[in-house]
Amino acid sequence: MSFVFCINIVLGNVSLRYIPVSFMQTIKSFTPATTVILQWLVWRKYFEWQIWASLVPIVGGILLTSITELSFNMFGFCAALFGCLATSTKTILAESLLHGYKFDSINTVYYMAPFATMILAVPALLLEGSGVMEWIQTCPSLFSSLVIIFGSGVLAFFLNFSIFYVIHSTTAVTFNVAGNLKVAVAVTCSWLIFRNPISALNAIGCGITLCGCTFYGYIRHMLAQPPPGTPQTSRAPRGKMELLPLVNEKLDDKV
Repeated sequence: MSFVFCINIVLGNVSLRYIPVSFMQTIKSFTPATTVILQWLVWRKYFEWQIWASLVPIVGGILLTSITELSFNMFGFCAALFGCLATSTKTILAESLLHGYKFDSINTVYYMAPFATMILAVPALLLEGSGVMEWIQTCPSLFSSLVIIFGSGVLAFFLNFSIFYVIHSTTAVTFNVAGNLKVAVAVTCSWLIFRNPISALNAIGCGITLCGCTFYGYIRHMLAQPPPGTPQTSRAPRGKMELLPLVNEKLDDKV
């Protein structure tokens, strides 16, 4: 999981070198679809047809945004797309730990962070060690830069803690769909701060994606409600199979 987390961070940073923030976040909106597909193909998890249908506007909005993107770059697009796969894999593994192995959010960060540090330490020294030393010697304001780096680390800790907390409270798919709401914020801030050009169709594609996220949330809420007059049984109904953890250890106690 730490390795997948590192791959996700690296691909995200690489994509930001070639495409704007708004476009990268829009491509990230494809994550719910990749999460559902991976859980269905690899983990053989069942999803109702309404869940699959709710992914259509999400994917369609992303395709519309990608086609009309004014700052399109193929390398950055591919990096962001593979980053979606890494994000989906990370959230699925996190769901397995949090639901199946009884981890909590703070323990998940505690065990994942040291391994991620060790994985990134050697490539960082080999690829960027000389550049960091040169930056330290020539940086006019080292203290302010270190404050920014330290602040970024603190924010990253709270970000990952909140991610695992949400996954622990819901599921990996729900977390990724909820995360798509940040697309609107990213697009707006990218236009206001960095003045990245946004076409009308690009904005329409973002709107379709957000509508698809809302529709997914509605479908999840409706499927989670038992039919009126249905007696409580010891077996989970087929419509709730996606709510069960991927790891089936002590599954009878959960049901």
